[in-house]
Amino acid sequence: MSAVIHLQALGLTEYEARAYTALLALGRAVPARVARQAGIPRPKIYETLERLEGRGLAARVGQNPLEYAPLSAREYLARARRAFDDRLGALDRDLSRLAPDPAPEAVYHLYGEAAIRSLCEDLTLNARRSVFLAGEPALADRLERLTPRGVEVHRAALAGLPTVAADGQRAFLLARDGEAALIAHFIEEGGVGEAHGVHTHNPVVVHLIEGYVRLAAERAPAEAPVGR
Repeated sequence: MSAVIHLQALGLTEYEARAYTALLALGRAVPARVARQAGIPRPKIYETLERLEGRGLAARVGQNPLEYAPLSAREYLARARRAFDDRLGALDRDLSRLAPDPAPEAVYHLYGEAAIRSLCEDLTLNARRSVFLAGEPALADRLERLTPRGVEVHRAALAGLPTVAADGQRAFLLARDGEAALIAHFIEEGGVGEAHGVHTHNPVVVHLIEGYVRLAAERAPAEAPVGR
């Protein structure tokens, strides 16, 4: 059951997740019935329900017989979301102290489609003012959908311009907010090698990509800039 897997990812044990989803299905039940519904050994059900009670996910609603009922899943999710946001904030502060922002002259090499596409998504999701995209229509479509509202999208095809990829490769260009850029080369189907690229904050490279995308858009009016 996917809910059990997701609850485990939030920190519940497998038995806790199964018992909680069983309670949600039953509404109110004695421990033995919860154990049957959840597929948990009866000797384990009492301690499992007590842990759920301690987590604020279940409550005793009767003593004779002893029964348990589930507490609000929405409230638990809200607490989990706040806790996760707090951890992310603390991690951000710790990492900022450990490592400074990337030097503008640094160039990071990327290997494999998964790494390239993941970084493209991260760059796009963090955009504040503008995103420039060129090449790989399917990837550009996805990134355009991910672009935050209010961010200006500049998009173009690379046809009719000097190539920036070797034979058997397809280029993809991305620049964000005048601050970060990515140049990727995807391998044609049946080609040799793996996708590769570079990521940099070098302003010269960033502005070069922005200018290249603008030029490509001017060559193809249908790809004119759009606002979001």
